[in-house]
Amino acid sequence: MVNARHKLVRVQEKGQVTLPADLRRKLGLKKGDLVAVEEREDGVLITPQEVLATRALDRIGQALRERGLTLEELIESGRDLRTEGVEDTHTASSDDAED
Repeated sequence: MVNARHKLVRVQEKGQVTLPADLRRKLGLKKGDLVAVEEREDGVLITPQEVLATRALDRIGQALRERGLTLEELIESGRDLRTEGVEDTHTASSDDAED
């Protein structure tokens, strides 16, 4: 039985389905947008990729907060590590040139 939240769509040639317009509007989906398709025990879950990226960013933000860090601090530490790596590489190249 189909409830008020379910809408029937027909599978077309090549397995294509058209999501109902009201659902596309609600999810903010436009032509060319990417969605993830995940097989579930009871069917298929279709998730807009922007939602997946947002969830991943939310998890990263939560992990940073749990460690008492801000995104700015993380970015700055990455810059420091890159600078150290460049300096180490440059120093090693200079040492090799002296040999």
